[in-house]
Amino acid sequence: MVEEQKKKVVALLSGGLDSQLAVRMMQSQGFEVSAVAIKTPFCDFDCGRGCGFEIRERADALGVNLKTVYLGDEYIEMLKHPKHGFGSGMNPCIDCRAMMFKAAKKHMDEIGAEFIISGEVLGQRPMSQHGPALKTIEKESELEGYIVRPLSGALLPKTIPEESGLIKRENLGMIRGRTRRSQLQLAKEYGIENPPNAGGGCLLTDPAFGIRAKDLFKHTETPTTNDIDLLKIGRHFRLDEKTKLIVGRNKDENDMIKALALPNDLVFYAKDHVGPNAILRGDNAESHSKFCAGITLRYSDAPKESPQAVVVEKNNGAEKSEILTSRAEEQDYLKYRI
Repeated sequence: MVEEQKKKVVALLSGGLDSQLAVRMMQSQGFEVSAVAIKTPFCDFDCGRGCGFEIRERADALGVNLKTVYLGDEYIEMLKHPKHGFGSGMNPCIDCRAMMFKAAKKHMDEIGAEFIISGEVLGQRPMSQHGPALKTIEKESELEGYIVRPLSGALLPKTIPEESGLIKRENLGMIRGRTRRSQLQLAKEYGIENPPNAGGGCLLTDPAFGIRAKDLFKHTETPTTNDIDLLKIGRHFRLDEKTKLIVGRNKDENDMIKALALPNDLVFYAKDHVGPNAILRGDNAESHSKFCAGITLRYSDAPKESPQAVVVEKNNGAEKSEILTSRAEEQDYLKYRI
């Protein structure tokens, strides 16, 4: 007798607990789950033990195949004018989720899956997880009726898989709101040890990062992923409409500044003292170079008393010069801090 092939579903998998529980719920009902992880320029996907590492670990523990989809230029383009606006930071949660589900839909069509699941919980997040927002996300991703949210499914309208008998309402959860008691109880039942916190490492929800991102999009018509990677590090100073300085705060950031420097960028560091690397980017970089040398010196171990040499590199170190200057005074540069 030939064993009946399991029906397939696609899961949007984050590093958090809720999406893992959604996968376990579907596996316990006999579905074969294939996972999709979404990477954007604004998550910490590849930073050490960032969410990408966590997701790969979770996928292995759950025994599911994992496909990673990178939303790069199209995500940046969406961020210029998100159709459904921003949250409290610069987070376009509804448009973002719709893009994620579109990517999952593509995978669903490729493997012949029946529907898509996610770990979303009704009322957990103010912008994207209330009833009308969930419906909007389905409509925008062209998945009306085909997104199942197992943790809150019994509180939500019937989906097509439910109407067709693929899943039963009594097997869906009734979790609502921000408390995690029910999820932690489920994790215990499914044998998920050391359950992680809620998923989502999106920098756009961080207010301080949001201010930097807004400044970048205001002054740069189409930011690149390189511009966005620079947003993640250092102290930022907006010197004029077209020029910005970023000063490293530790060795890792200094290394990143060197790695991200483009041929026309100016990179500064104190010649004879321990201190930061700083990167000056923009059309008017040359005219700000002495001022930026002084700021670089201010964050170094250089003494206040006497002028010191600051090295200026261009063309990735191929061109070098020196500026002899004194440390900048805080009242002269802090007004430019983003």
